[in-house]
Amino acid sequence: MVDEQGTGGKPTGGYIRPGIDDRPDLDKALSAEDKENIARLTAPMPKKRAAEPSIDDEQTQGVKLATDSQVPGSGMAALAAIDTAVPDEDSAFMDMRDPMVSADGHRPTKTEIVRLGVGFTVSAIACAIPWVALSTVILPRVFEQIDSGSKVFMLGLVNSIGAFVALVANIVFGTLSDQTRSRFGKRTPWIVLGGLITGLSIGAIAFTRSEALIVTLWCLAQMGYNMMLAPYVAVMSDRVPDKVRGTISGFYGAGIAVGQTLGSVVGAAFLTHGASGIFQAWMMGLAIFSLIGIFVVVVWPREKSSKYEADGEKMSAKVILRNFRPPRNAPDFYYALVGRTLMMGGYWMITTYQLYIAQDYIYAGDPHATDKAAAIIATMGVITLVVSLIAAVTAGPITDRIGRRKLPVALASCLFAVGAAMPLLFRSPMGMYLFAAIAGLGYGVYNAIDQALNVAVLPNPKEAGKDLGILNLANTLSTVIGTMMTSIVVSIAKSAMHASGTPAAAYAWVFVVAIVIVLIAAALIMRIRNVK
Repeated sequence: MVDEQGTGGKPTGGYIRPGIDDRPDLDKALSAEDKENIARLTAPMPKKRAAEPSIDDEQTQGVKLATDSQVPGSGMAALAAIDTAVPDEDSAFMDMRDPMVSADGHRPTKTEIVRLGVGFTVSAIACAIPWVALSTVILPRVFEQIDSGSKVFMLGLVNSIGAFVALVANIVFGTLSDQTRSRFGKRTPWIVLGGLITGLSIGAIAFTRSEALIVTLWCLAQMGYNMMLAPYVAVMSDRVPDKVRGTISGFYGAGIAVGQTLGSVVGAAFLTHGASGIFQAWMMGLAIFSLIGIFVVVVWPREKSSKYEADGEKMSAKVILRNFRPPRNAPDFYYALVGRTLMMGGYWMITTYQLYIAQDYIYAGDPHATDKAAAIIATMGVITLVVSLIAAVTAGPITDRIGRRKLPVALASCLFAVGAAMPLLFRSPMGMYLFAAIAGLGYGVYNAIDQALNVAVLPNPKEAGKDLGILNLANTLSTVIGTMMTSIVVSIAKSAMHASGTPAAAYAWVFVVAIVIVLIAAALIMRIRNVK
């Protein structure tokens, strides 16, 4: 007997048909995350082999079947070869990796993960302090003491040549570390050696007043620093599991932001002690960089031997040159590369020249501009330190929890642009302090997430050293873009205003150009498709 039907098609007699009337509304029962997971499990229709132009030719395929089937056991293989589905590597069915196993096949313990995190964080802080102190405060002051008329040009020159050296070194040593076979592993020897070269080169600058020799030694330091940095960053891909990569990347990025902030404070403190302070700053760089590579490999779990790893092609000049070739068919990779280059370019446009900005823009015409500029830089450093710590404890873990990298990176770039507008609106110490707070928070969040985004867009994990080396070119190219753009803007302003010195209005245009560049970077990051 059929029950009478009520409204909506359900029985009115109280009987519930199992599997029919009690079936839930999936649109309401499933969460947004459940729907995304189901969508990810969806495999597209099989693709035909692109390399079979005769696939639709019946006569050709008939001959192929007849010929191949004469080989014992090959009949089904020949049939399958006519139109074989190409597996979709983006489908979750093909992604069977354990997110707590690193790319090298090891499942690190909690203690090992903590050691990796500590190593990345401490070394990021330790490297950033002397590098920023020397490159943005001490080195500009040295050039000013040698020849104040050419200080802007010399600072742009040394950063541009040094950046080119760093660019080449990053790719070469990233590739060499991929191919290194030793009982100490493939990354460890380069990290230790690079630190020693950097430290010795920086220490030698303290003993010369020759501009040519300073440029040469600084370029040698850039080479050593990138010899260490390229394999160092590749460890993030090699040994940090996907599940915790965002958190460790967050602490690493925050360590960079905190170290750069402290670098400004430390550099300003050394500057107030005159010639003796400048000498001590170079000695600080010598000590920290010489020891940091050794410190990192001791704190991290020991890298396994690479002596018996399967060798690819033998290392040669041809192989190295071929590794300069960036990945193909990887648009996300290039959006990340150009986006980071422009974002960091805007950052260095302001940071590299912060001493000159404070002297010639905020305190233009003040006879005590140098001392007051040092005080501003120190206060800005403290402000940026606080907001960077906030970014450190929030940004990385939050993005791991929500599973998103792209949008937070783009928003952080926009926040930096807002901060860069503050000195334009308020030409005073307060404007610089607001810049430090707002732009510093944006930069801290950016650094906390961006490295995880870079790893996510790698097209081939087996070439992580090379590809991350190319992505890290953003750090190098951004220095060139930042220093050269500021130098060009200042030069144009001086020419337009027929001024022998640097007019204050020139630095106002520096902030405008930096804002435009950073917003373009945010737009490019949002074009990345395969990373949320």
